[in-house]
Amino acid sequence: MKRRVVVTGIGAVTSLGCQVDELWTRICNGESGVGPLIGFDATGYRVRIGGEVRNFSIDGYIDRKVAKRMDRFVQLGLVAAINAVKDSGIDFSREDLFRCGAIVGAGIGGLREIEHQHTRLVDKGPDKVSAFTIPKLMPNAASGQISIQYSLKGLNTTVSTACASATNAIGDAYRAIKYDEADVMVSGGTEAAVTPLGVSAFAAMRALSRRNDDPTAASRPFDADRDGFVLGEGAGMVLLEEFEHAKARGARIYGEVLGFGASADGGHITQPDEHGIGAAFAMNLALQRAKLNPTEVDYINAHGTSTPLGDQAETAALKSVFGDHAYKLSISSTKSQLGHLLGASGGVEFVLCVKAIETGVIPPTINYDTPDPLCDLDYTPNEARERKVSVAMSNSFGFGGHNGALIVGQLRD
Repeated sequence: MKRRVVVTGIGAVTSLGCQVDELWTRICNGESGVGPLIGFDATGYRVRIGGEVRNFSIDGYIDRKVAKRMDRFVQLGLVAAINAVKDSGIDFSREDLFRCGAIVGAGIGGLREIEHQHTRLVDKGPDKVSAFTIPKLMPNAASGQISIQYSLKGLNTTVSTACASATNAIGDAYRAIKYDEADVMVSGGTEAAVTPLGVSAFAAMRALSRRNDDPTAASRPFDADRDGFVLGEGAGMVLLEEFEHAKARGARIYGEVLGFGASADGGHITQPDEHGIGAAFAMNLALQRAKLNPTEVDYINAHGTSTPLGDQAETAALKSVFGDHAYKLSISSTKSQLGHLLGASGGVEFVLCVKAIETGVIPPTINYDTPDPLCDLDYTPNEARERKVSVAMSNSFGFGGHNGALIVGQLRD
């Protein structure tokens, strides 16, 4: 039995705000959350900029004693999840908790805790390593803590597919409800890898932009002068429900998850297929499962990382899937404003797709100044645009060759 799946709650923690309304306003205003790093002293680093969450607080969300046993990526994810649950209005005390669960994506997990405890090991010896090290750093800590927060007894898993993690997680949660394994799922992604090791490692790969003197202009997806992505942090979470379940409790419904597709490039561990073949397959699969024609899609929140190869490959994939309609689509990369949140990106971007449907506004791709002949679609340059959005697609592609595409639309009759 295939059942309908709807979105009834959304939450996000980002460099442009820790509440969805603030995030959406600032996104539509074309603001940038990228700036000089303040979380650690980056003097002497090749890259000294990032999309840090600077106004984050656990107050009112997590007891401080409990929070000390969580890595930052878990704290970010739990706060976003609490906001999504609150937004949905669901009362888990009235639910069958064995029919409620959480699937959360995290590409790296507790990198900050790894660094901290390794320093303690080297400086103070093995007996000074914390007993909470493993529970804090393990990638599944976020989904585990969300289930503990609400005593959820149902499906609880973690997806780790690099930058596709959150999209794969939401796709898995969608399928769990669709195929009657659950009625309610909390899902999305969280990441906090803006650390000394995280920045250094990505910089060593030459994956990051080095516009240290102009941080707000550093992330420039699809622009001819792009020179790499900007590392960001944050979390994006949604509450998904079976349609009849949501309707029975009188829930506000933001939209319906219509389709999900996933694939692998099967080529290189970090470089995308230059023709975007795997990405195109994921998008086509999502369209097929949604029973949609390509011409029915209005908006795409692109993966759009601001890397030379990645943006060209995604553009090629979009042309392959959408044909002439590719030039009529509204496309944008909100990574231009938030940076690349790695395993959390797909969660935040799915939330932004939901907001685009709700408000009829396409968020911009900022810093788009010089067109690239190989990236010649409508990327909504620099300013938000009003447009009715009935169907939106969110794309996520990750190291390892992972590809994921989610489709969300207005509630169908």
